[in-house]
Amino acid sequence: MNQAVSLEKGAEAPRRTGLPGRRARLALAAVPLLSLGVLGLVPSLVLALRRGARGDWLAALLFTAVSVGWCFQIALTPVETSGVPYLLDVLLLATSTLGAAVHCLAVKDAKGADAAKDATDATDATEAGR
Repeated sequence: MNQAVSLEKGAEAPRRTGLPGRRARLALAAVPLLSLGVLGLVPSLVLALRRGARGDWLAALLFTAVSVGWCFQIALTPVETSGVPYLLDVLLLATSTLGAAVHCLAVKDAKGADAAKDATDATDATEAGR
């Protein structure tokens, strides 16, 4: 069945469920680095929206909490600080910047994703032949 026909009947458009390509993941990993951690939640949120796995949503929640915590730390910590508040600031900044970038590059595809992709491709090829 043609995709246009299935969309006319009220079916939803097919949703991508795998990981983005290597270039897209490199671009996503650059977002927290270029924004100095302010947008550290973006890569994990994109992965969670795309794949929808529980682990992806937990990672998105973690990096969102780290980014919000870092914003509060910036707002509540004096400019001239040292000791534990400074260490906490550095830790939150590193997690929001480097942790988010590494997570985006190191995340692996699900074990059954290749089999599901092959099955979807076979179904599409069968439907195209009709």
